[in-house]
Amino acid sequence: MSVQPNELEHYLHEHIPLSKAMAVSVVAAGPEEVVLRAPLGPNINHRETVFGGSASALATLAAWALLHLRLRAEGFSCRLVIQRNTMEYDLPIDGAFTARASVDQVTDWSRFVRMLSRRGKARVAVDSVLEYNGQVAGRFAGEFVALEGSRDNN
Repeated sequence: MSVQPNELEHYLHEHIPLSKAMAVSVVAAGPEEVVLRAPLGPNINHRETVFGGSASALATLAAWALLHLRLRAEGFSCRLVIQRNTMEYDLPIDGAFTARASVDQVTDWSRFVRMLSRRGKARVAVDSVLEYNGQVAGRFAGEFVALEGSRDNN
């Protein structure tokens, strides 16, 4: 099940207002890969580079959106929350940047789905990568928890 980028973008802006304030746009959206983009302007810091919180937020959003779409594609209706994360910043970013999360950055999807089906709650690790000017500018590693039936995330 593919989702049009504008559908995911609308969902993010409507349900996660920070994404709208950051001017996040969706470049690619699907259960295999999510790519989000943000401009420098609303995400700038005092050094005229991207604020670390904005970089971390975009990376978190990409990972969350990938899980959101994968769960929807498999028919799950659940609440999806982040439990913990780490962020590494490799390069300063002084322009528009992207965050990419893909299925190969999800740890043990089948185990996660089995646990969610069986217990109604499961944890999964997802990574995403910040990119700027064709280079990796940062790396995000997060753990998310899905709670089946708690609240529809669609």
